Amino acid sequence: MNRTTGETLQLTLATGAFAVCFAIFGSVSAMMPLLKKSLKLSPVEVSIALAIPVLLGSLGRIPLGILTDRFGGRLIFSVVMILSIIPSFLMGFVSNYTQFLVCAFFMGIALASFAVGVSFVSKWYSSERQGMALGVYGAGTMGQSFAAFGAPTVASLLGYKWGFWFFTLLALLWLILFLIASKNAPKPSIAKSLGERLAPLKESMSWVLSLFYFLTFGGFVAMSIYLPTFLTEVFGLTAKDAGFRTAGFVVLSTSLRPVGGILADRVGGNRILMLIFPVVGLMAVLMSFTYMATFTIGALGMAAAIGLGNGAVFKLVPEHFPQDVGSVTGLVGAAGGLGGFFPPLALGNIRQLTGSFTGGFILLGLFSVICFLVSWKTGGRLQQKIASA
Repeated sequence: MNRTTGETLQLTLATGAFAVCFAIFGSVSAMMPLLKKSLKLSPVEVSIALAIPVLLGSLGRIPLGILTDRFGGRLIFSVVMILSIIPSFLMGFVSNYTQFLVCAFFMGIALASFAVGVSFVSKWYSSERQGMALGVYGAGTMGQSFAAFGAPTVASLLGYKWGFWFFTLLALLWLILFLIASKNAPKPSIAKSLGERLAPLKESMSWVLSLFYFLTFGGFVAMSIYLPTFLTEVFGLTAKDAGFRTAGFVVLSTSLRPVGGILADRVGGNRILMLIFPVVGLMAVLMSFTYMATFTIGALGMAAAIGLGNGAVFKLVPEHFPQDVGSVTGLVGAAGGLGGFFPPLALGNIRQLTGSFTGGFILLGLFSVICFLVSWKTGGRLQQKIASA
């Protein structure tokens, strides 16, 4: 097998692994409209349940990134898939809110898998092609759309348990394939102490990239997990219809992620971000209106913008930190995950206090302005560092 063929195979295996993990994670939000009725949950309880898996999925990325740099993606990704399958299977047996929260929390490890794949994939590709490769890998978030539409559909046909078990089975099958065919890139591993692996996290640029990913990926996670609940509550859609529309949001955002990476390869990641942050702000304003037409335009525009932004951010990570991709990816990915943790909590509380979600979308728009200003200020430093590398 030549190098190019090996690259493609490993990228395919990693993307598939990320997709099945993300489908497991996404099944929690996809099943929420049904769970809300059966468990009689309040808006705040729904928000907590949606945010809980994001917490582990965010913070877990830091140690997983470090472990991947140390032990390789093949081992760590396999372990993560196993740890995702167990709570997903148990979710079929929950009968009360506490049990649901416990299972949902541990299903968050599936979201944390992102940091493993970035380190695994980037080592197979040259710096000139990493934007494309990581953009393709990031398209594994398509698993969210499979869950958004598939979970309530399967549950309606086969019963509540299979809304979770269908994706559990897919993950088990992919785990077997991954164990058979995956391997780490043939690059020597540089022995480093824990302190040396954590050193890049002290650099300001790692935190700048974290801020950008807090908005782009955090916005994606928050929207994809809260849209089914939002659409059923505000617009009165059925769980199946809401899942279908959420799947459309995820597909659009995910499909543009590789495009963002490719454009970043050509013109620079920061230039792409400078364009998308104002668009995010504008789309957030459109989504604040409770009219289906303006909300749909805003949601689709948001999906496109943050999809491009996701690809652009992770083009910058291996450029700045080529020897510590896993560690920095863990930090940046954790920030992105936390960006998906807080908005559902905020939306639930704002909804309960004011009866509307409008304030939450206004806050999102203001945050995008902050990211634009930071991007504008640090743009010169980004380009200078890349040019001198």
